Amino acid sequence: MPAITLDHVRRVFRTSTGVIRRKRKDVVALEDLSLEVGEGELFGLLGPNGAGKTTTVKILTTLLIPTAGRASVLGYDVVRDARQIRPRVGFVFGGERGLYYRVSGRDNLEYFAELYAVEPRRIRVRVDELLDLVGLRDRANERVEGYSRGMKQRLHLARMLLHDPAVLFLDEPTIGLDPIGARELREAVERLHAAGKTIVLTTHYMFEADALCDRIGVINEGKLVALGTPEELKRLVSDKSVVELEVYGVGEEHLARLRALDFVDSVAVERRELRELLRVQTALGERAVPRLMASLERLEVGRVSVREATLEDAYVRLVGKLE
Repeated sequence: MPAITLDHVRRVFRTSTGVIRRKRKDVVALEDLSLEVGEGELFGLLGPNGAGKTTTVKILTTLLIPTAGRASVLGYDVVRDARQIRPRVGFVFGGERGLYYRVSGRDNLEYFAELYAVEPRRIRVRVDELLDLVGLRDRANERVEGYSRGMKQRLHLARMLLHDPAVLFLDEPTIGLDPIGARELREAVERLHAAGKTIVLTTHYMFEADALCDRIGVINEGKLVALGTPEELKRLVSDKSVVELEVYGVGEEHLARLRALDFVDSVAVERRELRELLRVQTALGERAVPRLMASLERLEVGRVSVREATLEDAYVRLVGKLE
């Protein structure tokens, strides 16, 4: 039996528009989403902002009810069996909220352990185990207000594990972390995976998904557009190269001109502070550079490079844009 099942799940949010004459509007967050996550699998859920990733996690953690379709965790239905699911899952949403800053990390964990009904005689041992797991034993007695953002996020991870849930949901856990903090959190996730936990990870960082996940599902506009291992998704662009062009002042007319070229598979633009970085997928490799330059006439072009396609490039091909 899969650890997680989504069967034709649909979720609609009702909102309204206008000020004087308000009109009701239905916003579809998930549309006919079906997938399975195996026991002990680390499953990545990728997609642009608004694609439905967090909505999916909230349904599976019983925080939202699906409008249609069925979802289950460990064989329990998310609607009928919510009380059976909640003690068996843990989740972390990106951000720093949910901790008490004026007490120590240890005090936070001991307090939440009582809320999660951990046996009193096991609390201290369990807290020490988790502090070791997330690398906070040396700072455990310091107030949380003095922790870095990465330390707070690792404390969130320890709090999630207090009741030893079988299924973990990590919704963009490394967002906003510095490289060292993000690496430490990823190492903790790898240890949990090695211990046999079923983990669902949402992230915008393609290298993170590539390094950690057994399989990846890509959703866009509430629909599943791709499913497979990182290697299988990368094979979608294995015959392509990526030409990166650093340009200044690129407009929609330039992008339209590039996309109209018969040898161009996709074009994405990453807007930076004073310039833009164009990423063009093509099977021509270096031979495409002169023709691309000709299409960008009258634009100032800086660095130009050609490289092999990555998981991020497969993602761009599937969803049509960069975050």
